[in-house]
Amino acid sequence: MDLQWSPTDLAFRDEVRAFLEEKLTPGLRRAGRLMTSVYADHEASMEWQRILHEKGWAAPAWPVEHGGCDWSLTQHYIFSRESTLAGAPTLSPMGIKMVAHAIIRFGTEEQKDFFLPRILTGEVFFCQGYSEPEAGSDLAALSMAARDDGDDLVCTGSKIWTTHAREANWMFALVRTTRGEKKQRGITFVLIDLTSPGVEIRPLVMTSGEEVQNQVFFDEVRVPKANVIGEVDDGWTVAKYLLEFERGGGSAAPALQVMAEEIASAAADQPGPDGGRLLDDPAFARKLADARIRTEVLEILEYQVLAVVAAGGNPGAKSSMLKVLGTELSQSITELAMEAAGPRGRVYQPHATSPGGPIADFDPPADEYVSGEPWQAVAPLRYFNDRAGSIYAGSNEIQRNILAKAALGL
Repeated sequence: MDLQWSPTDLAFRDEVRAFLEEKLTPGLRRAGRLMTSVYADHEASMEWQRILHEKGWAAPAWPVEHGGCDWSLTQHYIFSRESTLAGAPTLSPMGIKMVAHAIIRFGTEEQKDFFLPRILTGEVFFCQGYSEPEAGSDLAALSMAARDDGDDLVCTGSKIWTTHAREANWMFALVRTTRGEKKQRGITFVLIDLTSPGVEIRPLVMTSGEEVQNQVFFDEVRVPKANVIGEVDDGWTVAKYLLEFERGGGSAAPALQVMAEEIASAAADQPGPDGGRLLDDPAFARKLADARIRTEVLEILEYQVLAVVAAGGNPGAKSSMLKVLGTELSQSITELAMEAAGPRGRVYQPHATSPGGPIADFDPPADEYVSGEPWQAVAPLRYFNDRAGSIYAGSNEIQRNILAKAALGL
């Protein structure tokens, strides 16, 4: 890989900076800088997606013929980093960064024509229906039944930990169409209209107090077979392909680098255990330096995966490596943020943040008082949310098993 920025790349960087300066309103910047998890405020996220779509930049990693950008690896990185530096809110990954790739790879022309343009505009907003109460890290153990009934699959069961199910109008899901000796067989990948009769959504309250995730119940929900992606009973093939994009292939390093820099700036103004600056405390400085080094390593690994994707390949086992490194590094950095936030980081004040979902059972002070700075209010919510990072998209223990088998031959 050539990691040197060419004159063309520098010109592109300037174009991105000018675009962000013009289009990012104060409200959008606030939504981006005060995110409490990987998910931005829904309304802000959709507004930013609308602006990006008008520019043609909403889905840069898609093939050009479907609305993607003919960008180099370096330009993808520049766009990601500059967006983070400018405080842009993130877009929901479920549609643009996940199921769209499965539709492009395995979908029919009719499915591509219907879903892809509507994903870009936000008319179709997806959530993911994978995990079940008895099938999480062992996803192949899923049991939500899909009975064959002529032109339809009749789905009964439930999905859990479904992010933004209340905001979504479609779900991409794995369902059990047949049973056999090998549990990976008999799984089908389907797209479910959540306005269908028999769908019930119940919010789950996270440790941060946010209602971002949900449990979704299906009672004899009819799903046309035309909504199957790939082949009936071969959904595991589609799911594995899609999980590679969920686990890796993105650019987590720029955001983590920005977080580390912001922590360093904050620690320069916070008292340390010996009365001096926290930034000068040897123990804290050592942990911060370690985190910064690890973000540089992660960045290089992401370059490698993005190069594979740009060449038309898929990340394979490297996505598992990125998932482990990225989520565990994020957890380390949020721990440092809590340390830098000090006592004010222990105050529960979500009204000073921009959470990814409604806050349950919380009445903000009448005068909207905030103890400390907004980043100190973000720190505990981000800390709690990041505890799930090593579990979602397949637990990190599972990812290490994948690496042991695929990369080490064990």
